[in-house]
Amino acid sequence: MILKITKPLVLLSLLFIAPLTHAATTLVAVASNFTKPMTEIAAEFEKATGHSAKLSFGSSGKFVSQIENGAPFEIFLSADDKKSVKLEQAGFAVPNSHFTYALGKLVLWSNTANYVDTQGEILSKGGFKHIALADPKLAPYGEAALEVLKNMKVLNNVQPLFVLGENISQTHQFVSTGNAELGFVALSQVIENEKIATGSGWIVPQNLYAPIKQDAVLLTLGAENPAAKALLDYLKSAPALAIIQKYGYGLPH
Repeated sequence: MILKITKPLVLLSLLFIAPLTHAATTLVAVASNFTKPMTEIAAEFEKATGHSAKLSFGSSGKFVSQIENGAPFEIFLSADDKKSVKLEQAGFAVPNSHFTYALGKLVLWSNTANYVDTQGEILSKGGFKHIALADPKLAPYGEAALEVLKNMKVLNNVQPLFVLGENISQTHQFVSTGNAELGFVALSQVIENEKIATGSGWIVPQNLYAPIKQDAVLLTLGAENPAAKALLDYLKSAPALAIIQKYGYGLPH
């Protein structure tokens, strides 16, 4: 028996095959504070578009150096709004392609319950031997933490107790393992169901530090990659914004 394939059936089959044949992968450098939301966003992006994103996580400062030295990234999701502009001006990113994808929030956190009070008074009272923060020279969240301590007029007292992480992930690790009794981390690292999941923490009022505007930028190596352009568009979509907000970030206006 010969099966006769009709023209509409052929066209319908091609519609399903076409997106797969044009699927591409983009290489993305992601600030480590955005690990959880970006992992989730990348999975949803692949379901929605067929494209995939290969993610690398680390400090924004180190990523800039790597990009300037030829690292093959196509998108950079920074933890601030300065580095993307710097890369555009230096010719490593597509001009005027940067935009704010999230507004970061800082939390003083301890893995021990009831250790950090809800007003952050522990910073002036003391009683701890180590306080962790990301290296301010490398990580915007560390820079913000330093600004908080200055504005609270406690920097001179606590600076000798600093344990500096290379990035916010290592900083979180210092606190979660007990190498530091408390530390400044990203709210996204400790939030679950709109509250701090474990230990204790103080969500730092945003009048104590400059807004942490986290910018994305299309790097020159990704200028012709459809997956790179599609991912940047997806970051602005309602599903992506819902994920970003779920992890405690503010949304860009």
